[in-house]
Amino acid sequence: MKPQSRRLASLPAMALLWLAHAAPSQAAIDLIAVGSLTRSADLSGLTGPLENGVDPGNALGGIGSGLAWAGGSSFLALPDRGPNATAWNGAVDNTTSYVARWQTLNLALTANPGGALPYSLTPTLTATTLLYSASALNYGAVTPGINRAGRFYFDGRSDNFAAGTSLNPANARLDPEGLRVAGDGRSVFVSDEYGPYVYQFDRATGQRLRSYALPANLAIANLNAQGAAEISGNASGRVANKGMEGLAISPDGSTLYGFMQSPLAQDGGDGGRYNRILKIDLASGAVQQFAYDNRIGSKNYNSSELLAINDHQFLVLERDGKGLGDGSAAVVKQLRLVDLTGATEVSAISGAANLASAARSSSLFLDIKADLVGKHGYADTAVPAKLEGAAFGADIVEAGTAYHTLYLANDNDFVPGVAGSNRFFVYRFTDADLAAAGGNALVNQSISAVPETGTWALLLVGLAGLVPLSRQRARPAA
Repeated sequence: MKPQSRRLASLPAMALLWLAHAAPSQAAIDLIAVGSLTRSADLSGLTGPLENGVDPGNALGGIGSGLAWAGGSSFLALPDRGPNATAWNGAVDNTTSYVARWQTLNLALTANPGGALPYSLTPTLTATTLLYSASALNYGAVTPGINRAGRFYFDGRSDNFAAGTSLNPANARLDPEGLRVAGDGRSVFVSDEYGPYVYQFDRATGQRLRSYALPANLAIANLNAQGAAEISGNASGRVANKGMEGLAISPDGSTLYGFMQSPLAQDGGDGGRYNRILKIDLASGAVQQFAYDNRIGSKNYNSSELLAINDHQFLVLERDGKGLGDGSAAVVKQLRLVDLTGATEVSAISGAANLASAARSSSLFLDIKADLVGKHGYADTAVPAKLEGAAFGADIVEAGTAYHTLYLANDNDFVPGVAGSNRFFVYRFTDADLAAAGGNALVNQSISAVPETGTWALLLVGLAGLVPLSRQRARPAA
């Protein structure tokens, strides 16, 4: 059975959607739904206050930093290192011991005949999973109060490190920005900005299973709890707060692709032109590097996400930092298509001038800002400044025609009063739209169905009697 046929056969309910609507005369990328998750607390049970004295440990926000499809209408959403908008301690860049986590969501897409958009999207939070190491980690001035033997939790405080380079996997600080679900559905890969790190976690428990060794040219040697000091103190390695922002997984689940948000310091640093894409073989851990040209027009842009179309082509989310949350007007929010077929391996190449001839350029797939403003009536000040998460979802069928779906999410930095709620934008498209940008057909990831986090824990209780019922939503034991 062909991949597209297999996906359609597994989604009979989705195939009934939109049958009442006429099929469009011509395929076109189209916004079909927008949904918001407005609740303020997650399901971690960490109700105590963080060090800033304002936010609780279960604050729900920033969950558009990364978005991953988990099959059907299930998605994982990733907050970054946690609240740091409140000025309380500049020595740690106002970061707190907000425990790293992902949120499990049901993003229910239903037909909405007669509505402003043809579908409605209802996001529901179903579980919160906290991330930990079974071995001890290096902390700074504050250790998570929920730590216990065999459970050492990662958190967002910038002083959680020991001597050595930034690639030390024993450092507790984690600023997660990208995630993807493994093909078997039982583990999750997370990329971060502090290391950068790429970790594999157990989906049911949140325990780290593996740390992938990344090349030394990504590391910084002089760590500091203040991002500005890290930047000024290092001439090579990742730029502070501009580490591995994006993460893609090949459709067959064998390979990860990590995307650096900005060029490395030795390649031009923040504002430079050539980002690096890392290809990581999951079985062997072997790593290759490729260069990506981030220029749009006459300006270089940071890149927020990487999404695999097939085994050689990707969508890149490029954006400025303007829009809702920044108090300014959005200018550039684009999805661009890049092909790595035959790309030059650049692990041994350093410097912008040397990367120029090896870097892959991209073509426009979707101008998000132009679509929201020009077609759907958004003010350019209402377009989220930090659109960062992207994931393909299940195919839908409209009047007998199959369409792919693309979900986008915003990082609201835990300040919904400033940057708006946690929002999700859903687009439909076809392979013809990919072809118009120079792409081949989408080969969506195949993910095995597994019980949701809550159901999984209940099964373990029944089978072994070893997991307290209170952990069914990944709550830490008292």
